[in-house]
Amino acid sequence: MRATPKRPRAGLRTVSTVVLLGLGTVLPAPAAAAATVDPAATYVLVNRNSGKALDVSGGATGAGAAIIQRTRDDRASQQWQFVGSGGGYYRIKSRVSAMVLGFPSTADRTGLVQSTDTGDPGQQFRPAGPSGRDVRLLNRASGKAVDVLDGSTADGAPIVQLPGSGGAGQRWQLVRLDADVTPPTAPGNPRVSGLTCTQATLSWSASSDDVGVAYYDIYHDGQLMTSVPGTALSAQLSVSPGATWGLHVNARDAAGNVSQASPTVTVTVPQCQSDTQPPTTPTGVTATASGTTVTVRWTASTDNVGVTGYEVLRDGTVAGSTSGAAATSFTDSGLAPNTRYQYQIRARDAQANRSAPSTPVAVTTGTSCATAVCSVTRVATETDLPWGLTTLPDGQVLYGRRDAFEIVRLDPATGTKTVVGRMPGVAGTDGEGGVLGLAVATDFAADPWLYVMHTSTSDNRVVRIRYTGGVLTGTPQVLLTGIPRNKYHNGGRLRFGPDGKLYIATGDGQNGEWAQDRANLAGKVLRINRDGTIPADNPFGTPVWSYGHRNPQGLAFDSQGRLWEQEFGNNVMDETNLIVRGGNYGWPRCEGTTGSCGEAGFVAPKRTYPVAEGSCSGIAIVRDALYIACLRGARLYRAEISGDSLTNVQQYLNGTYGRLRTVEPSADGGLWLTTSNYGDKDSIANNSNESILKVQLGR
Repeated sequence: MRATPKRPRAGLRTVSTVVLLGLGTVLPAPAAAAATVDPAATYVLVNRNSGKALDVSGGATGAGAAIIQRTRDDRASQQWQFVGSGGGYYRIKSRVSAMVLGFPSTADRTGLVQSTDTGDPGQQFRPAGPSGRDVRLLNRASGKAVDVLDGSTADGAPIVQLPGSGGAGQRWQLVRLDADVTPPTAPGNPRVSGLTCTQATLSWSASSDDVGVAYYDIYHDGQLMTSVPGTALSAQLSVSPGATWGLHVNARDAAGNVSQASPTVTVTVPQCQSDTQPPTTPTGVTATASGTTVTVRWTASTDNVGVTGYEVLRDGTVAGSTSGAAATSFTDSGLAPNTRYQYQIRARDAQANRSAPSTPVAVTTGTSCATAVCSVTRVATETDLPWGLTTLPDGQVLYGRRDAFEIVRLDPATGTKTVVGRMPGVAGTDGEGGVLGLAVATDFAADPWLYVMHTSTSDNRVVRIRYTGGVLTGTPQVLLTGIPRNKYHNGGRLRFGPDGKLYIATGDGQNGEWAQDRANLAGKVLRINRDGTIPADNPFGTPVWSYGHRNPQGLAFDSQGRLWEQEFGNNVMDETNLIVRGGNYGWPRCEGTTGSCGEAGFVAPKRTYPVAEGSCSGIAIVRDALYIACLRGARLYRAEISGDSLTNVQQYLNGTYGRLRTVEPSADGGLWLTTSNYGDKDSIANNSNESILKVQLGR
């Protein structure tokens, strides 16, 4: 049985957009006004805490029948109309009984019932904020909010009134059954004018929509910059001097349907002033060996404008780099034992002026590894992006060439690469789509399925295909479809859990509201059986395991069977999360620890990272140490799992190999590591120059 959730109907929205300017801070979303409802429309009311729908118990048609929550299936007893009562209040009328909702008293915990429409204040409700598509239903007689008793998520839980708290149990999504479900067409012809060192104007050709375009969302490289009304065909942008950005636009209609992205237009922002003066040469350089690791330290340089970082030269060749004027130390790992190395430091500024190298200092490594990372070996190179990677029981490695849509077998002993097949049905996104995550189950030798997540022309999907005789055979079995796709934010990582279930990380498809919509598969961690069916113990009766994610690309299980997740922030914070069943991780109202992160029910991250030091993609756990591969940060983090915390966080390979995409456990207790330095945002095959690295671990 294939789990193929239908596309969710869009609910009525009061748009509350979080605007991000350049690389600035998150601006708070404006408070939502009281919601406007359409008396001619029919709605299902879905509780934000439980994901279940307001229902008449037993589908009863008589007065006094209790109102409960029940798994949503859009039956007649879950359908409601809003009848105006004046002053922003409505009577909520059942489609199954023609009776209206009401509270027979004003006392706390009074149960909601249906009764004959008398127009009494106890039968009148005002749909108010707090935000986005959520409303609170405030009773006119009591002033109290419609809530689920004791925050229950069970079918049959009574609906009661309680003083307003704004918690998830008092928030209801108005899902309009006759809603617009057609997204606008992609905007066309993006172009830049008026480019200065701080500003640029982006213009585009209009999208079309069956109802009308309400907003255009402007991004650089998948990061939201600003939103403008649908009547605008240009936007004034704040840009950063010296930055190279790929700008693109999405269209959004009033129902929240989001278009595919426009083509990308690349801009290189000029510096605000000419600077040809290099920084001063670093001084005070020291190098200390601990086993096969060397720590280099130096005194900061000065510059007429400002030092932006340092390059570390090992034996005359750049071995790594640091960012920021205060970053005056570097750890060089994975060196040969009993070997003499010579180090120099070179300072750089924002306009790529470099100082002369410092006076060299020499150091000799010890006889054995005394740190976590002992050696790094380049086993293979790739002209396409090696995105997903998994190790087979015999130690051989399978990895995907993202933009070429191929699966390759890598022999770790020789570095020999063999294409074992091309995945059918894959389509790029002119961005970060293609062949993404790979996984195999523990019984692969007896049941040799390769599980693959990929983008298609219409969606993201999870399939499995046989791997026998050293090649892919047969037609892929489609396990899960309907995961929204876009240029960016496709997620893509797959991981089998110790429970034998397949866990899937999905991005929000560049629509933050989808991350909070549990009827939508975007912005989630999903969990399915190996044949694509839904496990009976999933929290919402759907593939959804957790929600409120922006663009998760890292999944890994620790020795206790707990799931850790790595997630891209927008432009403030990345986050590492410990995933709990049914948990809400807050996006888009919360990014890391910024925004409305104090809302009841949001699960806080275990660690956050500034985006400039992160943009981390893959994670792996070996001996309860969590390894995190970072793109923009160009480093490998290592953190020890202690209880439910991450401690003793260290950085390795900082700038040594550039942008790091995927990290996976190897068969011998080490790590596989892949780079993503070229062509990772364009879906063009074979325009990369990447490395597949083998990392030997120590303690």
